[in-house]
Amino acid sequence: MPRQKPTLKIDVIGNLDLNPEQAIEDYTVSRQQDQYFVKPPNWDSAGESIEMIYISNLREYDAMKRLQEQLLKDAQRQTTLNVQRIRKMYKIQERLRKRFVEANGFIKDCADKKRSADKCIQEETILHAEVTKEIDEFLTSIAELKSFRNALKSTVTLFQPYEKVLDDVVQVSDIFVSTKDCIDRCDALMLAQVEINKLEMEKLHEIEEMRQRMVHITSEAALTVLGLKNDLARLERSYVHSRSTCLKWEKILSTCKDTTSNYNLDKDRMHDGIQIIYRLLCKRRDITPSFHSCDIDRIMTFIMREISLLSSVLQELESGKSDKLTTGTMC
Repeated sequence: MPRQKPTLKIDVIGNLDLNPEQAIEDYTVSRQQDQYFVKPPNWDSAGESIEMIYISNLREYDAMKRLQEQLLKDAQRQTTLNVQRIRKMYKIQERLRKRFVEANGFIKDCADKKRSADKCIQEETILHAEVTKEIDEFLTSIAELKSFRNALKSTVTLFQPYEKVLDDVVQVSDIFVSTKDCIDRCDALMLAQVEINKLEMEKLHEIEEMRQRMVHITSEAALTVLGLKNDLARLERSYVHSRSTCLKWEKILSTCKDTTSNYNLDKDRMHDGIQIIYRLLCKRRDITPSFHSCDIDRIMTFIMREISLLSSVLQELESGKSDKLTTGTMC
């Protein structure tokens, strides 16, 4: 057990104990714990001398040096393995890059071929649709031509008596030279009739357009006149409102003018009164007026000073009268 107070004296056997009979109990208690008690070494122990500490440190240094050499060898071996692995990884990476470039080129070629094939298929599809449409048109035309041929045969068969009549008319008449001349003239008359009918329809259409245009122009003119009437009515209302506003403002301005003139008149009167008071005060003091009428501030200062003097004089007079009255009363 550690001591609480330091010892200053020693006993007969050289220990720092004041009372050996009390120190025995402390020694016994101190042997029962290991925290503050250091056990002595065995009798055959060399002890911790400087040589032993040096030997132990040298052994630890040799062990650490051997461990350092072993770790250095392991690090060099691991570095060599890492370099080999990195070189192998670079080779694998280069090979994979080449394979990736080849695969990418192959994919691009396949995509280009697919696009070209799709384009060719689309063009062939469009061409097939056009050819199919043309074939359908040709078949329709052939069917129409067949029906027209049959109808023409029946028509020729039907009009054979009329051909005989035309031949007889050409032989009898002196106007027609041949059957073809008669047919051409009839065709010309029919074409002229068609053109006359077409021209008649165009003129009727133009007349209808002109009538509609006249109706439209008339309606626009009526709307314009109505709008002008509305604008005129609005302008008249605006004129009436403006006239009433002008009359009101004329009254207001006349009032303002009268007010201004009255204010100017009052101002002039006030200036005249100030000048009269100033001259009266100067005459009272028997001095010549030195301030002009424009020096209002100086004139007012002079008047206020004179009035204050007169007020003080008046107060003195009143106080003198009151003293006299008091004296007379006392007497």
